[in-house]
Amino acid sequence: MRQLPQVDELLKAATDRGDVPGVVAMAATREGPIYQGAFGKRAVPDGPAMTVDTVFWIASMTKAITSTAAMRLVEQGKLSLESPISEVLPELASPLVLEGFEASGEPILRPARQRITLRHLLTHTAGFVYDIWNPDMSRYMEKKGAPGKNAALMLPLVFDPGDRWDYGINIDWAGKAVERASGQSLGDFFAEHIFTPVGMTDTGFTVVPDRRARLVGMHARAEDGTLGPIPFELPQDPEFQMGGGGLYGTAANYLAFERLFLNQGRVNGRQILRPETVRLE
Repeated sequence: MRQLPQVDELLKAATDRGDVPGVVAMAATREGPIYQGAFGKRAVPDGPAMTVDTVFWIASMTKAITSTAAMRLVEQGKLSLESPISEVLPELASPLVLEGFEASGEPILRPARQRITLRHLLTHTAGFVYDIWNPDMSRYMEKKGAPGKNAALMLPLVFDPGDRWDYGINIDWAGKAVERASGQSLGDFFAEHIFTPVGMTDTGFTVVPDRRARLVGMHARAEDGTLGPIPFELPQDPEFQMGGGGLYGTAANYLAFERLFLNQGRVNGRQILRPETVRLE
C-alpha cells in the first residue's frame, strides 16, 4: 500500500476544518488497492474515530450495483434492453405523463407516447424524476408513500420515454425487474451473483449488528454552517428493497466492485461478467 502524505494532509485538514465529519478514502488499480485512509469521526462532536472498515449508507451508489445485476440478467436472456419493460413489470404497461395542474390543483395527465424499456430505466431516460428536485412531482406526491413504500414508485412521468434525461426513481424500477426476472429478492440476487463472487462481505440492505457497530452517523448543516448529527436510517423492513439507493456498505467493498469494471468483469482471474456487459452502449 502506497504512502501518500499529501492526500493524508488534505483529507485530515478537511475534517479538522469541519468541512466533513469524517472521510474514508481509497484508490486502486487493476492490480489491487494502492491507498487507503480514514480521518475524522463517524459522528460529531464526540463519536468514534473513522476507520477504514466504517459502514456507510451508500445511497445512490446502489444504482451501479442494481444496473450490473440487470445486465447480468440481460446476459442470461431473462431481461431485454429494448423490449417493453411491462412484459416483466405490468405496472408500467400504461404510464402517464404529468403535464401540469388544473386551477383546482388537480394534476393534468396524459398517456405516454412511448413504451418504457429497461434501457430507458438504466439510462434515466424513462421520464421518472425525484420529487426533491422537481417541484411539480413534489406537489403531485405530497400524499404518496415514504422511501421503501411501493406507493412511492407509482408516479407519473414528466416526459415521454426516450425524449431526454432526468435523474429519478428509474433504478428502483430496474431493481424490481431484477426480482421479477430472477425470482429472488434483490438482496439475495446481489449476494449470490455479485457480493459473494466479488468478496463484498460487508454490503447489504440490512444493518446487521456487526455493521451497526461500525455505522457512520448522518449530519446536516446548521444556519451557522456547522455540522450536527441528525436522526436518519432507512426502514429495516421495507415493502421493497431500493435498487436506487438502499444499500449499506464499506469503502473497501465498493472499491472491490469498481475493480470488477477495471478488470473487464474478472475477479481473481474468474470471469464474473462478460466484457461487453460491463459497459452499456
